[in-house]
Amino acid sequence: MDKKYGKTVTACFVAYVVQAIINNFAPLLFLTFHLSYGIPLSQITLLVTFNFAIQLAVDLLSVGFIDRIGYRAAMVLAHALAALGLVALSVLPELLPSAFAGIFISVVIYAVGGGLLEVLVSPVVEACPTENKEKTMSLLHSFYCWGCVGVVLLSTLFFHLFGIENWRVMALLWAAVPLVNAFVFLRVPFAALIEDGEVGMRVGELLKSKTFWLLFVMMVCAGASEQAVSQWSSALMEKSLGIAKTLGDLAGPMAFAALMGASRVFYSKFGDKIKLERFMMLSCLLAVGAYLGIGLFALPALSVISCALCGLAVGIMWPGTFSKAAGVMRRGGTAMFALLALGGDLGCSLGPSAVGFVSGVLNDDLRLGILAAVVFPTVLLIGVWRCRRI
Repeated sequence: MDKKYGKTVTACFVAYVVQAIINNFAPLLFLTFHLSYGIPLSQITLLVTFNFAIQLAVDLLSVGFIDRIGYRAAMVLAHALAALGLVALSVLPELLPSAFAGIFISVVIYAVGGGLLEVLVSPVVEACPTENKEKTMSLLHSFYCWGCVGVVLLSTLFFHLFGIENWRVMALLWAAVPLVNAFVFLRVPFAALIEDGEVGMRVGELLKSKTFWLLFVMMVCAGASEQAVSQWSSALMEKSLGIAKTLGDLAGPMAFAALMGASRVFYSKFGDKIKLERFMMLSCLLAVGAYLGIGLFALPALSVISCALCGLAVGIMWPGTFSKAAGVMRRGGTAMFALLALGGDLGCSLGPSAVGFVSGVLNDDLRLGILAAVVFPTVLLIGVWRCRRI
């Protein structure tokens, strides 16, 4: 790879750390919001839903928006909104009459930045001249996982040392990450996604393609399979399994993210020796088993292990689907990546929401809620099997 583009790829790695901060910091505080502000869990569920729903809307609207203003301007804007949203989270709940309104507004702001990042980061890396794009894509997405690990580990350490009541300070510290990376993206070079003389596919062309719709459904299931456990693992450990918050966050969301990252790094190292579809199918089978383990095992320790193994299983789903799409639809361009990101974010909203809804119906039993979400890796398994023919 051209050395000058190495800085671009590195900045994209950090951009996925920013995405991890956006998606995983607030869930660590769900029970704190519930206890401190008296916000019902049903309302807190809406924070997850609206976070990914707004990202989904941004995915859709960005199809023409990004090409007009350019990737650089859009990337800087995404980081600025992410930083602003985290700063707002630290101050608005106390300033506004309704704490929930303050949290909600903050989520809206950083969710717009997160939606832009979801559309931008993968195509920027895909455009950079790399030797093996599938391996690079998997390594890129592993940084989302390491970001999740960092968010949980550093936040948990901060809460342990300074108290959970000082979470607003931690939000300000996390806001520094997107702020610094925004300045980096002002300087790094960008490569063209579509070769000279070619025109990217329009939305209408994509919507007429059966292959695109198969990939879209796979992205929905990939996002749902990942976030259904990730977003609820902290609450699951504390509420349903009776594990103390500090230990629960380490055993739940951090272990999940670490194994998800390990799976992606593994494929980034050995992807040239392993067929992508085969690796994805085995991962789907492992995910089904992990979901069943979380919902059915009576011993809390086995549920914790199943939660961690779920992270290992879902690691390849999102980057693998992106890589498959880039390989079979080479003229997809910005529109394809935006719509696939939309599908992924739709799944990220659908998965946790389904868990919360089913849990609410079944006396707030999160284990049964997660068990019901086993449908997502099952459908993805069928999609990957169908995709082998392409």
